[in-house]
Amino acid sequence: MKKGNFLFTSESVSEGHPDKISDRISDAILDRFMSLDPINSRLGCETLCTTNRVIIGGEGRCIEPMVSNGEINEREIEEIARSCIKEIGYEQDGFHWKSADIHVYLHAQSADIAQGVDASGNKEEGAGDQGIMFGYACRETEELMPAPIHFSHAILRSLANGRHSGDEKGLGPDSKSQVTLLYENGSPVRATSVVVSTQHSPDLSQEQIREIVRPHVVNVLPDGWMCDDNEFYVNPTGRFVIGGPDGDAGLTGRKIIVDTYGGAAPHGGGAFSGKDPSKVDRSASYAARYLAKNVVAAGLAERCLIQVSYAIGISKPLSVYIDTQGTGIISENSLSDVLQEMVDLSPRGIREHLKLNKPIYARTAAYGHFGRPPDSDGGFSWERTDLVDELKSAFNIG
Repeated sequence: MKKGNFLFTSESVSEGHPDKISDRISDAILDRFMSLDPINSRLGCETLCTTNRVIIGGEGRCIEPMVSNGEINEREIEEIARSCIKEIGYEQDGFHWKSADIHVYLHAQSADIAQGVDASGNKEEGAGDQGIMFGYACRETEELMPAPIHFSHAILRSLANGRHSGDEKGLGPDSKSQVTLLYENGSPVRATSVVVSTQHSPDLSQEQIREIVRPHVVNVLPDGWMCDDNEFYVNPTGRFVIGGPDGDAGLTGRKIIVDTYGGAAPHGGGAFSGKDPSKVDRSASYAARYLAKNVVAAGLAERCLIQVSYAIGISKPLSVYIDTQGTGIISENSLSDVLQEMVDLSPRGIREHLKLNKPIYARTAAYGHFGRPPDSDGGFSWERTDLVDELKSAFNIG
């Protein structure tokens, strides 16, 4: 973020948003592939959700029982999709885990793609596609994430926890949040407006929903940060009973800004969900966040933006760009050199360093891929700050 006084807004969407249902299904299928064949699995899976219908397409490679004689196990894919819908909480006339019509159009991976990506002979494993990827970290929150997206996610996680526990019985799975913060001299100081739209049962009024939502917002924001009451908007259309895929179609990869930094940093354009870690859209974005977070955690900068770029079939990154946005205490060129010595940014190097060949992806599908605590089983490994001591030592910082 720049210095000075300004307003900045980010939004989030819940696990029950149609696009996030699609992300969840695609990533749950990836987890199944990874659990069966961690090293050789490949998947590019897209999901479409609409009124009581799910369509799954793409390409993949795995051992049996997921792929046999070049044929995808459609029955198991269907069961994974139904399980995701059930776990999210959809048992509505317009979208129900048990009655939804599910079509599977996954096919075996193209041999042309495989030969460019796979390692063979003296050829190193190449990137699964060309593209640019960004990572970012800043000191606005303890998680080293931009504050507007952090609080937008946290509001919806709180509402979802209340719904799943049964404490908030009137809420449906589909919801959105939007938080606008006032920045003074480049730092966030309070919310100036908060918007929450949540699906609900037909017997609840707009005012009742507002009072259900209010404590979830107040408890998430720091003390004294709550906006004025006339800038607190809940279900501003007045009614949100029909929601989820029955209200709007959902697609994998359509919430890439929600998934990352809420617009506070650039995005290369590639989505994450449904892609195995040979695809640098995902793995290199995780690596860039990992490096940027460690730079900030080590005290080398207040903010750090990292861009990496790749060509399909080529293992080494074509470029590594670092911008500490005027907050760094060392040369950005020196920082780039040291980071590339510490972490191999080839697809294989990223995958092995962050241990990405695990079934850890369905949990990333909602509430952001970044700013989450690392899990004991290796999930969110890119959120570790285990390079801090090495970075301090490299630059003689006590």
